[in-house]
Amino acid sequence: MKKPFNHFIILLFALISGLIFGIGLILSGMANPAKVLAFLDLAGAWDPSLALVMAGAIAVGLVAFAIAKRRTRSFLGLNMQLPTARMIDKRLVIGSLVFGIGWGIAGICPAPAIVLVGAGSNKAIIFTAFMLLGIFIFEILENRKKS
Repeated sequence: MKKPFNHFIILLFALISGLIFGIGLILSGMANPAKVLAFLDLAGAWDPSLALVMAGAIAVGLVAFAIAKRRTRSFLGLNMQLPTARMIDKRLVIGSLVFGIGWGIAGICPAPAIVLVGAGSNKAIIFTAFMLLGIFIFEILENRKKS
């Protein structure tokens, strides 16, 4: 059995992965709320370019998950933790609707919001603050439900 890398190496891989992902968001236009809103404006001046970005991301994800399904440990030696749920339930639908509404109103979703916070965008700072508030409220409600 492989021994997991030390904590520093894992953090370094996470940092490099995050930087590559953030750069990809910037280069693809996914961190530009105006471009995202133009993509979502199907009835107006629709900009389909982000569909190619999403198709590329889905292709990479499909390959990554196909490889991950065949493994019990990650390349860093850690246990694989893949999602097991397969059912579409009320919580998934409601969460998807809330995500979509927020994305449609602001033109920002969570990962680009973090990139934009790093760039000093006031809109992204407000979006991220409310996103974190939503996460906090969800955790409170989940803990109450379990009690």
